[in-house]
Amino acid sequence: VEEIPVKVAVRIRPLLCKEVLHNHQVCVRVISNSQQIITGRDRVFTFDFVFGKNSTQDEVYNTCVKPLVLSLIEGYNATVFAYGQTGSGKTYTIGGGYIASVVEGQKGIIPRAIQEIFQSISEHPSIDFNVKVSYIEVYKEDLRDLLELETSMKDLHIREDEKGNTGKVARLISCLH
Repeated sequence: VEEIPVKVAVRIRPLLCKEVLHNHQVCVRVISNSQQIITGRDRVFTFDFVFGKNSTQDEVYNTCVKPLVLSLIEGYNATVFAYGQTGSGKTYTIGGGYIASVVEGQKGIIPRAIQEIFQSISEHPSIDFNVKVSYIEVYKEDLRDLLELETSMKDLHIREDEKGNTGKVARLISCLH
């Protein structure tokens, strides 16, 4: 059986303005000099990486994603999976916004990875690269292909062959579930 290395990172976002106005309290704390957090009063959880409320996009990318991008360039597959409830900061961390004028330091994982991948491709003109990308949202029980507007509202299904490999559904889709 082949082992698949999975690393788990948690990022704690600061309170939003509306949360401060409603006197909400932070319910997750980072234990200093560790990769642990405390929820509530005493529930401790350990992760591979922990980013506190003052963490930067650069820190998250360089620590968690850049090593994956470097592996991609060497020919390995990689998946970044953002999980959390609505409003927890996934869109900010992954994208950093959907407007062209996003400040450089606010860019998220996707624009940074794309820039790095294509920079590396341009630096290696003698190597033939084949880039395939899936960008899928799993919301409740529905899958939405965020790269294909025409199929984004249709039901997408993940299918496996007898060996457990995922196949093509409407177009190339990586299993995120």
